[in-house]
Amino acid sequence: MPAEAVLGAADYALVDAKLADTDRLLRRSYPGDDGSRQPVHTVYVPADRIEPALAGRWGEEALAAVEASGGVESLCRTVGLPENLVAPIAARVKAKLLREPIEDLRLDFEDGYGSRGDDEEDAAALDAAELLARAVGEGTAPPFAGIRFKSFEEPTRARGIRTLDLFLSRLLRHGNLPDGLTLTLPKVSTVAQVEAMAYVCGRLEKSHGLEPGRLRFEVQVETPQLILGADGTVPVARLLHAGSGRVSGLHYGTYDYSASLEIAAGQQAMDHPAADYAKAVMQVAAAGTGVRLSDGSTNILPVGSAENAAAAWTLHARLVRRSLERGYYQGWDLHPAQLPTRFIATYSFYLSGFDAAASRLRNYVHRSESTVLDEPATARALARFLQRGLDCGALDGQDIEQRTGVDPAQLARLAHPRSAHPRPAPTTAPGATPGASRRPEGPS
Repeated sequence: MPAEAVLGAADYALVDAKLADTDRLLRRSYPGDDGSRQPVHTVYVPADRIEPALAGRWGEEALAAVEASGGVESLCRTVGLPENLVAPIAARVKAKLLREPIEDLRLDFEDGYGSRGDDEEDAAALDAAELLARAVGEGTAPPFAGIRFKSFEEPTRARGIRTLDLFLSRLLRHGNLPDGLTLTLPKVSTVAQVEAMAYVCGRLEKSHGLEPGRLRFEVQVETPQLILGADGTVPVARLLHAGSGRVSGLHYGTYDYSASLEIAAGQQAMDHPAADYAKAVMQVAAAGTGVRLSDGSTNILPVGSAENAAAAWTLHARLVRRSLERGYYQGWDLHPAQLPTRFIATYSFYLSGFDAAASRLRNYVHRSESTVLDEPATARALARFLQRGLDCGALDGQDIEQRTGVDPAQLARLAHPRSAHPRPAPTTAPGATPGASRRPEGPS
């Protein structure tokens, strides 16, 4: 006699009721990534040094630095690329430095700007907004751009809020805020500082008639108090859910964090064990929330003698690749000469893994016989890998479709099946509309 189900509608209703809070938590706090583009790096420039053509100038300086050392192909070999990747990556990197050398620009009013008189910083905040608006209007702005204002620690709190207030007010005189506008809150040490920033954003939105949730911000993890609080909890996990849906990213601050742990200056680095621990905690905290992660920077610059430049480029390329392998798809760059190795290492990561990822995704989608039995979660990871490579220019959309048998729309659905946001097309050609592939603003 066949078995029959013994649970009835009342049982199902009771289970649903018991799990209602869990269901709300997962929908609200763990929506997953929205599928929009994430920049591969953030470039920090003191706020008083911005000019509408800054991104193009950095690209020119980056190419000049490489050409002076023998060219992009030579640099690819210097940092250890296999010969079969040298030509295709060199071509892509040259094109990238001419087309889109900076993906994300941050005008810095914090460490890179320093402490100046209030009148001078007021004027600089207004000038920064004017120049950014001009760059957006002229089509020379990077896809993402914004400011890092001073921290919410007591000595700098009022100054940081005023700079943000002036910058946004002046920027809004030129119309809608740029789609790729990004705000950065540095030196966060408590959840309360994030809650205060969320309040400030709400007040600014109301004052300017902006849609609620329009303003979001990155949190810089630069203090150990965010990784382990005084009460033994992990504040970096709590702050993601205390920011009213406004926290868009967690950025690791290499040198402030290392100095806070009394690590000697010569040992402060992105690959120090203390850095790996902090970033692992950040990664677990952000999982499923849709909040993006960014690694920090190296201050070893490829300048000076040929030997010093080669050593610094090799170091930078290794650290970028290392971050990518650990699931950190973004980092900071501090100098034009770091751009070539940012893109060489990034493109190498995606191109070297393309064949295997494309083959495995094709086998999964078309249910082909394979020596690897991938599950849906792995298929999502394969699709996201290909999508990230496409976004930054490492991979070609036609190649992906030919090798996987998956069209762009299907690739997006595989990569982000829970996404509620339509995915914008990446900017892939000179003269493309700035911001066409920017991250949508608004709560997760």
